[in-house]
Amino acid sequence: MITIVLTACPESLRGHLTRWLSEISTGVFVGKVNPRIREKLWSLVVAECKTGRAIMTFTSRDLEQGYSFQVHNHDWEVIDIEGLHLVRRQSRTYANKSKKPKKGWSNAGRRRRFG
Repeated sequence: MITIVLTACPESLRGHLTRWLSEISTGVFVGKVNPRIREKLWSLVVAECKTGRAIMTFTSRDLEQGYSFQVHNHDWEVIDIEGLHLVRRQSRTYANKSKKPKKGWSNAGRRRRFG
């Protein structure tokens, strides 16, 4: 079993996914495919959904809980804790490390210094 949830992705991607999966709600696809097809569908989602977000859950016999996740362009990340795959929201400090800090005065500093 596989579930894919798309947010802000191109309409053409939804059309490609309906060949293999059923769209039960706007941007929510459900179906049963083998692992090879699942990986090809996920690579298609990653290639087509450049700025949008996608989450895929699928059954997995290897894991104790019986399912796993994959995320693309999301503020969540998949973590493995002693054989359990969980989804964790990244902390703001971790997510903002890649961004360069703004130079200049903060709004509070401007008000105090110039106000």
